Amino acid sequence: MKNAVYRIWRFYVDGFKSMTTGRVLWLIILVKLFIMFAILRIFFFPNYLNEHTNDSSEKDDFVSNQLIERIGQ
Repeated sequence: MKNAVYRIWRFYVDGFKSMTTGRVLWLIILVKLFIMFAILRIFFFPNYLNEHTNDSSEKDDFVSNQLIERIGQ
């Protein structure tokens, strides 16, 4: 089992080491993911739960009330 895992690991390590264009593409992908998850989240996805409640018991009530209201509509 360890031998198979090691061979798979070496396969991927050797593949990434020999890449030239692929490294640039992976860098673009990582920068894009960072922009999507870190920067856009700050501006477009505010934390409504913290704006409307203070402690955890209020959060539970807020979420259950919101679900009940949305299901009832």
